[in-house]
Amino acid sequence: MPTYHHANFDLIIEPEQGWFSVISHHHPIRLEQARLNIAYTASNRRLNLLEKRWQPRSITESEVETALGRLRCCSIETDAQSAGLQTCIEFAFADHLPFLLWRVNLRNQSEQAVWIDRIELMRVGGMQPHSRLDFGKPFNPQDFWFYSNGWQSWSYTAAYPATASLRRSRLGTFQKPMVINAGTPDLKQPGYFTSDFFGILTDSVQHTSILTGFLSQRQHFGNLEAVLYDNPALRLWANGDHTLLESGTEMTTDWAVLLIGESDEKHILEPYLQAVAQEHQVRIPQHSPSGWCSWYHFYTNVTAQNIKDNLSALVQLKPSLPLELIQIDDGFESQVGDWFSFKETFPQGVAGLAEEIAKAGFTPGLWLAPFIVHPKSQLERKHPDWLLRDRRGRPVNAGFVWNAFAHGLDLTVPEALQYACDVVHTAAHEWKFPYLKLDFLYAAALPGVYRDPTLTRAQVLRRGMEALCQAAGEDTFLLGCGAPLGSVLGLVEAMRIGADVSGEWSPSFNGVRFPFKNEPHMPSARNSINNILTRAPLHRRWWINDPDCLLVRPDTRLSLPEVQSLTTAIALSGGSLLLSDDLPALPPERIRLAQVLLPVIGQPAQVLDLLTSEMPALLRLDLEGAFGKWYALARFNWKDIPQEWNFEPQDFHLPEQGYILHSFWDDQTFIYQAAEKAILPSLAPHGVALLAAYPQTDQIAYAGSNLHISQGIEVKQWLVTAQELEIELDLGRAFEGWFDVRLNQTPQTVSGDVTRWQEIHKGRFRFFVQSEGGPCTVRIGLG
Repeated sequence: MPTYHHANFDLIIEPEQGWFSVISHHHPIRLEQARLNIAYTASNRRLNLLEKRWQPRSITESEVETALGRLRCCSIETDAQSAGLQTCIEFAFADHLPFLLWRVNLRNQSEQAVWIDRIELMRVGGMQPHSRLDFGKPFNPQDFWFYSNGWQSWSYTAAYPATASLRRSRLGTFQKPMVINAGTPDLKQPGYFTSDFFGILTDSVQHTSILTGFLSQRQHFGNLEAVLYDNPALRLWANGDHTLLESGTEMTTDWAVLLIGESDEKHILEPYLQAVAQEHQVRIPQHSPSGWCSWYHFYTNVTAQNIKDNLSALVQLKPSLPLELIQIDDGFESQVGDWFSFKETFPQGVAGLAEEIAKAGFTPGLWLAPFIVHPKSQLERKHPDWLLRDRRGRPVNAGFVWNAFAHGLDLTVPEALQYACDVVHTAAHEWKFPYLKLDFLYAAALPGVYRDPTLTRAQVLRRGMEALCQAAGEDTFLLGCGAPLGSVLGLVEAMRIGADVSGEWSPSFNGVRFPFKNEPHMPSARNSINNILTRAPLHRRWWINDPDCLLVRPDTRLSLPEVQSLTTAIALSGGSLLLSDDLPALPPERIRLAQVLLPVIGQPAQVLDLLTSEMPALLRLDLEGAFGKWYALARFNWKDIPQEWNFEPQDFHLPEQGYILHSFWDDQTFIYQAAEKAILPSLAPHGVALLAAYPQTDQIAYAGSNLHISQGIEVKQWLVTAQELEIELDLGRAFEGWFDVRLNQTPQTVSGDVTRWQEIHKGRFRFFVQSEGGPCTVRIGLG
């Protein structure tokens, strides 16, 4: 019985009996007698392998080089069993990594082909004899939460209390092919949960978590199931997709991961996210993009003139709103799939627009959906053999979009893949768009009868994305959207991480709300914000998060507090910032909502209740600048009624001390004294309080501003002498507004770029400034 002692756990393997156990050293968690299973089909019979015994032929120990470094490895070769299948089970670990890795290699030694349906890498707990998922105490569902990651960009992601049930779509074939991975159980049963790629089970009382999933999805789409009633159980499996394994060939799963740790981002999520990034050699751009997108005002009715009008507006606004990108979204092409022909509203195509945008000093961007096809397209009529089809020969349903059930390309048809590559190459190199948004990418991974039956859906999509990247070239910035997360890791610079936003708080369709308002994946501000928060930790670890666009115009159905919540979530998550209003029509006060977000903060806030809240409400962003350290704090109210609240440092995991609090959205200041409560104004329905928290001190202190949403990064220099305070402000753009300083005395003199100043509270002074684009200096005489 091989036994290994790691710094964080013991690994016990019993090959003869066919199980392994993992026992944590630092937490009272034991996964006892976890089993494996391979479900496959041979000679029209459904069979199982490794379910009870492994029948080991050899057990060897070695060291292997991986993207994560040198790992110690235990390999267990089994005898060829029924249907001539031979397996090798590898366990790997290293002292510098806090988790266990393992995978399964499957070889077909027989003369007949078999079809692989599912590879279970761990089944622990539940009703299995002697197998337990043990937390060192009697299991009480009230103590537990499960973080469920959705399949692709738009798929709902959240933590659930163990007594709840998964949020499910009621739209069936209209939406499920888009957002639910084929083969993933979709059950509405309290205490039963699924998660794609990875998931986290948290004991909220003992503050411990189990994260398990996969390092990649190059080979298979991986799924985690959790049963959290009666006897808790976890089941981790790779979807074999009924893939053909021919005689003499083999299949290897991606590495499975098991990590036990404290239930906070640093200890449970960060090591995993970093390992996945290392596995994929992720390269992240230095800055988050900012720009304008045509979609959420013009939709498919956009015209070339609309693009030119907004380009002109951006040129005029550039001193105070220096956006970088102009993205032409859906609506230029004659039909989805017919990318080389254009609507009458784009009589010259899009290449000329790209040239105009570039000449004006902006980056041209273009939306494409290279893997999905509209049923009325010329592409579908001329090349029906390029479409993915089901067993009856019908085109596979890719979901209801553009008022039709769309179809997907079969990328194992060489001509279909080449066409998609030609589209991307043309856009990047002939039309001169160095920024491409590639959308509806899931359509290349639908269940169907592929021309090459030896590839899993994950392999088809991954290879398709690798081909698109090569066609685009290294200098093209790629934004993935509508994509399974693991399929694009290391291939895109940015990634949409949530549902489409919209001008409504909850989902609706053609103005009708009732049947749709609780749909978890449909476009809406609420659904968009949810995933902005629940997937915030992915930012700058896997890619730049794309939270979707910011809508600030006053004529949507969003209230001002709802717009402020969307703005706060986008700003504090640190990802891309794209406006999507008709800029010439925006009033100045709404343009200012966007101006105060520039420059983009870039770094993500900590989502403090990520693993123990159905929709996170607490954000903390640690900031440091010329005057010292401070915190940007957000407290959301997702209820439909106002909510009372008090500020207490422990809610934000802050040290217990005094703080100066300034509320950005309503310009109110509060003083928190240690060990007391600061009663703040009630939160509006769907609203947010955005606070700058400055540690209280007897010294001169910065105390808030309306120049930038961070309330501090505008300060580039802070020099205090006995006679003077000198402050330099710079945002890389023109700005006008004020900042506050706490002083122990009334200023003797004020000079520099100050238009006026006043004492607004005892010891708190407000200075009004204006800059045409350069640095702004203020000198305050102290004696």
